[in-house]
Amino acid sequence: MNERASTTLVAPHAQTPDPKPLITVTDLHKHYHIGGQELHVLRGVDATIWNGQWVAVLGSSGSGKSTLLHLIGGLDRPDQGSVSFDGRDIFNLPGAAIDRYRNRHVGFVFQSYHLLPELTALENVLIGAMIRSSILGWSARRGEAKRRAVELLDRVGLGDRLNHRPSKLSGGERQRVAIARALVNQPDVLLADEPTGNLDEKTGQQIMALIAELHQQGQTIVMVTHDQQIAAAADRRLWLHDGELTESLAS
Repeated sequence: MNERASTTLVAPHAQTPDPKPLITVTDLHKHYHIGGQELHVLRGVDATIWNGQWVAVLGSSGSGKSTLLHLIGGLDRPDQGSVSFDGRDIFNLPGAAIDRYRNRHVGFVFQSYHLLPELTALENVLIGAMIRSSILGWSARRGEAKRRAVELLDRVGLGDRLNHRPSKLSGGERQRVAIARALVNQPDVLLADEPTGNLDEKTGQQIMALIAELHQQGQTIVMVTHDQQIAAAADRRLWLHDGELTESLAS
């Protein structure tokens, strides 16, 4: 990571750890029908994510880690059970309200970046803020959102890459753009799905250092990984196996 990336990165919605649950997962079940067979991915999963914690979810490929993350983020719906944010079951919310939950309270970082190739780094970060606003609302807050996006990109070491499109960025740079995009709306929780999966070891270590810095500033993080070394940096480790979740203390 270049010199800029070492600048203290303060999470936009950073909070000090608070002894209250932010997200509560209760009796979560999820089935998929594949090739005429029913696959029971999650079997009564329970978990509590406390405000300010960094939680790593481990498990083998196909164990349901990403499914669990998608349910926590409201990207999919369970067959049974609930996900409560700040005491409210998100799946009892009307459609527009669950969209607001995803946009205002959750930041997503995926293994494959999901950047729009025709947009610059700055525009990719801004798109989350644009979606949050109406046309009139965007006109009123565009300048503020742009300042925040520029600041975030500078703090992740990309202040000199604002106008570069994804094709002109390295894998690590693309992931840093994705992290800045995830933070632009000041989310309460950052959901990261194998954020180093497409990166070489050195670049992956740089991204993990960035995530650790966010956590030190109070950002709540739930991260899916299959790498026990990466998970060791988290406050808690949850293991998903045969659709069931167990916990071991982080060393």
